[in-house]
Amino acid sequence: MAKPNLNAYERIIEQVFFNRFKKGMMSVEFERADLVAAARAVGIKDPKNLGDVVYSFRYRKPLPDAILKTCPSGREWIIRGLGPAKYRFVLVPETRIEPRAGLYQIKVPDATPEIVARYALSDEQALLARVRYNRLVDIFTGVACYSLQNHLRTTVPGIGQVETDELYVGVSKSGAQFIIPVQAKGGSDRLGRVQLEQDVALCRTDRFRHLIARPIAAQFMAGGVIAMFELRIEDDRLLIVDERHYKLVPAPDIRPEDLEFMGRDHAGPSPPTPRGRKPPGR
Repeated sequence: MAKPNLNAYERIIEQVFFNRFKKGMMSVEFERADLVAAARAVGIKDPKNLGDVVYSFRYRKPLPDAILKTCPSGREWIIRGLGPAKYRFVLVPETRIEPRAGLYQIKVPDATPEIVARYALSDEQALLARVRYNRLVDIFTGVACYSLQNHLRTTVPGIGQVETDELYVGVSKSGAQFIIPVQAKGGSDRLGRVQLEQDVALCRTDRFRHLIARPIAAQFMAGGVIAMFELRIEDDRLLIVDERHYKLVPAPDIRPEDLEFMGRDHAGPSPPTPRGRKPPGR
């Protein structure tokens, strides 16, 4: 039973879970109507926005402790959509997408318009704006990228409604084309597996399935540093393919020694020496 010291959303989701959960279960299905029944069972007036109850625990906040205590070691519960008004708690391998401490901070000249930086309405919007204006998706992936749409809401068969923070398309020097969903988190918000799964599902829809999917996540760190991750789901495990930290600074703050160091591993192969001519400096 839900404990009275929990907030309304926590009491409702806990009631929904334990109404159906039995020890050893790996998944627990429920519908939106179950939220109404759970609210009434714990003496709470029907929430005005039932969808926000589920949304909160999918993207913004952890599940109540009583639910977390049912997880086997190394596993965690997430909530997946099954279609309109249908959901499922699922046990998956526990994952934490967090910036690594001590990773080198790559300095990039800050191209964010001052008026945008001043009037951004939220951490997430500020982060997406900085990523966009500074071409960080291009820099991170090594692909020419173009913002297609932000806060894209659409319906994916078998999942229901999904929302992607920003969607890019890109093309490489060989002509390969990419679809690049970006999820952004500011402050203490966690980068989430559910968002990644939805981004991957969106990339597999008919509209984009012929493009190469490269899901990206971005997160603000202390001092305005931006952590960028390329992510992948393989054998039900969430994997970090690549991680870089970018520090946006005024151009004069990038010293010659910074440029020399940052260019060591990215100068590319030396150009071929014309036949019959010695390489320079030899």
